[in-house]
Amino acid sequence: MVAKRIVPCLDVRDGRVVKGVQFQNLQEMGDPVERAVHYAHNGADEITFLDITATVEGRDTLIAKVKETAEHLFVPLTVGGGVRTVEDARKLLRAGADKVAINTAAVENRSLITAIARDYGAQCVVVAVDAKRDGPAWRVFTHAGRTDTGLDVLAWSAKVAELGAGEILLTSIDADGGRQGYDLELTRKVAERVTIPVVASGGCGSNDDAYKALVQGKADAALVASLFHTGEETPNSMKQALKARGVDVRP
Repeated sequence: MVAKRIVPCLDVRDGRVVKGVQFQNLQEMGDPVERAVHYAHNGADEITFLDITATVEGRDTLIAKVKETAEHLFVPLTVGGGVRTVEDARKLLRAGADKVAINTAAVENRSLITAIARDYGAQCVVVAVDAKRDGPAWRVFTHAGRTDTGLDVLAWSAKVAELGAGEILLTSIDADGGRQGYDLELTRKVAERVTIPVVASGGCGSNDDAYKALVQGKADAALVASLFHTGEETPNSMKQALKARGVDVRP
């Protein structure tokens, strides 16, 4: 069995880490380089860096900040936000990213998923799926949660896997920032629908929430933001708690 991963998330706006609730009311939480290095030295398996306003503002990801972050890391780095072309992906990978995350562009240009996977390998392609509940189902949103695509999350998740994505970063917009736990039903249904890794995102408020996402939600990794940013837990303390409950985590 592949060990479960704990992945701190850095939502970045104007070069600073921010955190909000349901993608709104963002508050500054520090410098991304300092945060990334701190988490890497305290047990993070990977770091995810998301330039959350790049797509909305129609600009490229903050390459300089990505490069600076990558230069100080010894764990894999996933970068997303503003990736619209294979050339955008190439720039990020050359700047030190190990994976690139695409969301809006993947919906608008599905061939982009296949093209990046063809040129750099499926392991480099993370498709971010932002989901909002719609009765018994969930719809896919783009443009930082602002645009309802009308796509069904389960069908879209299966499609991106078919197109060549190596991983799905699944965020529940409803749960985001609420610290009341991940949407376990959503996570489990997507995980059961695809054969590629699923990273649960949105709502982690405790070690128990991460446990439920990884075990009941069948996620391969748990993305965590606020709980680490506030210092209530570290990746190491979370992994120790998970290991004590029988979850296979990396040392």
